[in-house]
Amino acid sequence: MIEKILLIIIVLAITLLIAMYTTLAERKIAGFMQDRIGPNRAGPYGLLQPIMDGIKLLTKEEIIPFYSNKILFVIAPALYMFLALMNSAVIPWGGTLKINNYLIKLQISDINIGILYIFSIISLNIYGIILSGWSSNNKYSLLSSIRGASQNISYEISMNIVLITLIMSTNTMSIKEIVLQQNSLNWNIFYQPIGFLIFLICSFAETNRNPFDLVECETELIAGFHTEYSSMKLGLFLFAEYINIFISSTVISCLYLGGYNYFGMNLLHHLGVHNNIIVIIGIMSLFIKIFFLIFFFIWVRWTLPRFRYDQLIYLGWNILIPLAMLNMIITGGLILFFK
Repeated sequence: MIEKILLIIIVLAITLLIAMYTTLAERKIAGFMQDRIGPNRAGPYGLLQPIMDGIKLLTKEEIIPFYSNKILFVIAPALYMFLALMNSAVIPWGGTLKINNYLIKLQISDINIGILYIFSIISLNIYGIILSGWSSNNKYSLLSSIRGASQNISYEISMNIVLITLIMSTNTMSIKEIVLQQNSLNWNIFYQPIGFLIFLICSFAETNRNPFDLVECETELIAGFHTEYSSMKLGLFLFAEYINIFISSTVISCLYLGGYNYFGMNLLHHLGVHNNIIVIIGIMSLFIKIFFLIFFFIWVRWTLPRFRYDQLIYLGWNILIPLAMLNMIITGGLILFFK
């Protein structure tokens, strides 16, 4: 019980720390791509900039619109942040550490329906956006929340279809078991490349990132669903977005890129290398994959232009859903043929 509590605290701290410095990484990478410096005043190389941003948000004036639904207005950012943090509970961060004959599993909860749990939470995320847009009593915020709900539904369908396909090929809904099946570079990306591509595209839509950030399209909707928010309530919305990027990168790494498995892992076992060293290298391997995907999220944002809303819906319904269904049919046929 104590190790679970410690693991929860460590995972929470790492999640918040990575999300915090992803904001700095985004601004630095954007600066590099636009041939400018980026933040460099707060601390050496701007490393204290995320802390300064947090202090600024905490000390700003708290404004609640007079005609808003004040209860829902306050609940919405807290709900959005809470749901963003809940996803890390079923993610396997590494193997099993052995300390003084005591085994420590680096996973908060290993439930046999881990995939269903994660995407149930992802589906609930939209309620934070809907509540914030409706309770603000602002037409731009309301339109943004309606867009968000429509976008969420459109891309969740194809995402769930590719997940069903992955479950068909792995015969399990346990994320831990899926990671264990990908040992020795036996990664699912090689068996489900189309599913991986669809899942990656849908992850951009689910996290409201470019080129799918129509929910926060400043040229049409000011700041979208959080237009009326200020101070730390605005900070919770902005921070939750980067937590979602981190969690999405982690889920993609676990489902398609082998999780904490790496090339030469079995060889180290045969050579008699201590188990804890192998586990620590596995954790580092997982985070290398995560950081690469976070960089990819940032790179795409500052490279591709924003879609029009009709293009976004057309891509979701007319291209991704039929492609995901075709991929599922082909996978089912191959499973039956080689059974």
